[in-house]
Amino acid sequence: MGKEQTRESSGERPPAKAWLMGTAGWVLPGAGHLLQGYWVRALLLGGTIWICFISGLKMGGHLFKYSGGEQGLSALLQIPPMIANLGTGLLYLVCWMLGVGFSDDPLQAARATYEYGNTFLLIAGLLNYLAMLDAFDISAGRKS
Repeated sequence: MGKEQTRESSGERPPAKAWLMGTAGWVLPGAGHLLQGYWVRALLLGGTIWICFISGLKMGGHLFKYSGGEQGLSALLQIPPMIANLGTGLLYLVCWMLGVGFSDDPLQAARATYEYGNTFLLIAGLLNYLAMLDAFDISAGRKS
């Protein structure tokens, strides 16, 4: 605990390696822990994120994006879930490039599992933000 206080009070910046591990954890869920040799954390956190993301897509969930085509506050309401979805990093970007999960098909929204799929996709992104921060903190020496 004394080391943490000293580091925070001295204003010492985290090493570049910590930023690299955090970025790797965002780009590919589980990679930040994997690169540091924390195999169990990588498997648990990364695996959970991958499973949530794939399950959400299989359930017919919708990935959000800001298109700017909506009027008024509707456009702003697309930003928070888009930020949550963007937390999955490369998974989101690949789906965006392939056009998977972004359709506004009314039949997709009529599926019984549609809202569950949306929730799984949002949780995958938010959980990856937490995993990314965990990998960053471990690499910065703030956590073991």
